[in-house]
Amino acid sequence: MLTKAQKDEALAILHATHPNAKPALDFSSPFELLVATILSAQSTDVMVNKCTAELFPVANTPEQIAAMSEEALFPYIKRCGFFNTKGRHILETARILVTEFDSEVPADLEKLQTLPGVGRKTANVVASNAFGIPAIAVDTHVFRVSNRIGLAQAKNVEKTEEQLQKAIPRENWTQAHHWLIYHGRQICDARKPKCEICPLSHLCLYFQGGKQAAKKPSAKKAVEKIRAK
Repeated sequence: MLTKAQKDEALAILHATHPNAKPALDFSSPFELLVATILSAQSTDVMVNKCTAELFPVANTPEQIAAMSEEALFPYIKRCGFFNTKGRHILETARILVTEFDSEVPADLEKLQTLPGVGRKTANVVASNAFGIPAIAVDTHVFRVSNRIGLAQAKNVEKTEEQLQKAIPRENWTQAHHWLIYHGRQICDARKPKCEICPLSHLCLYFQGGKQAAKKPSAKKAVEKIRAK
């Protein structure tokens, strides 16, 4: 794992590389974000946004969703993977919010995780992006990138989240989550990481370990290239 000084440098570079990183899901309320995040499991944010762009004008509150049948909801979300299971979770969650939470999404990690279809990652996404609660949601990008670089050294998402919380100042947890996602999507690809343009290669344990043979790039030029996209 990287030293503290190296971690601080890596985080500064991630910030400089992805200064405008933000959630990719479209939402205008905590409930919309909750629904979109449930749908995003094993689906792309682009596809989720297409589905919610059709669903939310029709129903975007717990009361409106709770009043829908499966037959009414499923056509809007069928392009997302496992839409049957996700749809049932969304309907049940909406009904629980209406009956137990006054139709309000709880701004609490533990309460969020009591809702159907809401695991720790989803709860972290909603808590941080809807309510401003510092959290690090470890998805596939965050897990891969943080462990490749050396910000974490873990075999599961729970330990990765725990180590990232120690490595990153609490006030930067939410933003760092987005930096890592952007880096995973734009540079640190799962199969073919673009190490030749990565401004972190001089620190990255994956690169330094020889798994990718490439010439060390100029960090300044790499950042400028990424920003220009």
